[in-house]
Amino acid sequence: MSGGDLASRLVSVQERIDRAADAAGRRSADITLIGVTKTHPPALAQAAVDAGLVDLGENRVQELVAKRDRVTGARWHLIGQLQRNKVRDIVGAQILVHSLDRRRLADALSRRAAEAGTVQRVLVQVNVGDDPAKGGCEVDGTLELVAYARDLPNLTIEGLMTIPPLPPTGADPVESTRPHFATLRRLRDACRERYPEVMHLSMGMSGDLEAAVAEGATMVRVGTSLFGTRADGPWRPQEDG
Repeated sequence: MSGGDLASRLVSVQERIDRAADAAGRRSADITLIGVTKTHPPALAQAAVDAGLVDLGENRVQELVAKRDRVTGARWHLIGQLQRNKVRDIVGAQILVHSLDRRRLADALSRRAAEAGTVQRVLVQVNVGDDPAKGGCEVDGTLELVAYARDLPNLTIEGLMTIPPLPPTGADPVESTRPHFATLRRLRDACRERYPEVMHLSMGMSGDLEAAVAEGATMVRVGTSLFGTRADGPWRPQEDG
């Protein structure tokens, strides 16, 4: 993909966000677009940053770490599941973790952040559709996990994240996912009544960002509409020769 193609796609996606925000009576400036660079090379990620898209997301820790030093000016987000043995690669690197989903991971993040003398920013991932193919804590356990994690040293819980179930074949993705996004919004609102710092809603992707914006998303994670079809596997450094 050329830089011109990417810039055109970025304009198109931003216009979708602008229209959705306007329809919902919101300011599009309050919604952060995260470009998901999963499987794409660092050169394309750098082109995105150069075009003004500085928030980039990765699903795999190894791929994020491999790209981070090859891309200048990006703010990185880990949106995939995080294993405890990978915590050391994330903490202290100014990466917002979107996928805190259990107490043991919160413990590991807190310990590592304390050792590093830093504060780790996280979002709690919620499996709003109770989909076995998706990560996240149970809906009924969300407030409990938020309360547990925020009381640990060196962690700050900034919001909630979800990945809804895939829409049924032939269904409108906007209509299918909106109830799930509404659930996450209600959970966030309940959390904020006790913990005002729990502000963000990370939800919405290429096919359903309009529904997410309508339900209050503060972060939308877009890959295909920006970067095109993903490769079959993760990008690796040797692929750049």
